[in-house]
Amino acid sequence: MVTVRTAIHDDKLKVAIVHVRSWQVGYRGIIADDVLDRLKPEDRAARYTFGETEGAAQRTFVATEDDEIVGFVTIGAADNGESPHEGEVFALYVDPDFWGRRIGQALILRARQSLHDMSFTNASLWVLEGNRRAERFYEADGWVMDGTSRDDVAWGVVFRGNRFKRSLQ
Repeated sequence: MVTVRTAIHDDKLKVAIVHVRSWQVGYRGIIADDVLDRLKPEDRAARYTFGETEGAAQRTFVATEDDEIVGFVTIGAADNGESPHEGEVFALYVDPDFWGRRIGQALILRARQSLHDMSFTNASLWVLEGNRRAERFYEADGWVMDGTSRDDVAWGVVFRGNRFKRSLQ
């Protein structure tokens, strides 16, 4: 059975392992293999701030199964400057060994509920261009691509993302 809870400081490396594995499997064929092969969980874990600041602008929740972290989602206020009422899903990843087990659905539900509880009325997220698996997942949850694209940098890689939006009402 999957449980979703707030991430804590001690979760950093386990979340980073999920993050890296998800990139290495999910983005293979979209991002260059040499980039994916050199990703290290320790590098990613150093950037997380779980449990370090009270009332942080971003919140991360982890999905656990038998006390093992198998996925996570990070949410907060949208950083697009378009609306103070818009929240954002900054990251949602599930360990590839656990794909197809509805863990992503549990995480996106928690994300939407939490953003709504934070008084946001709508939400946005970005999907790596070419990631049809993620697009299908979000579309099934009622998200709609709005035609906006942007270039981002993650792990030293520039990539194009497409924005999806949905109401939280």
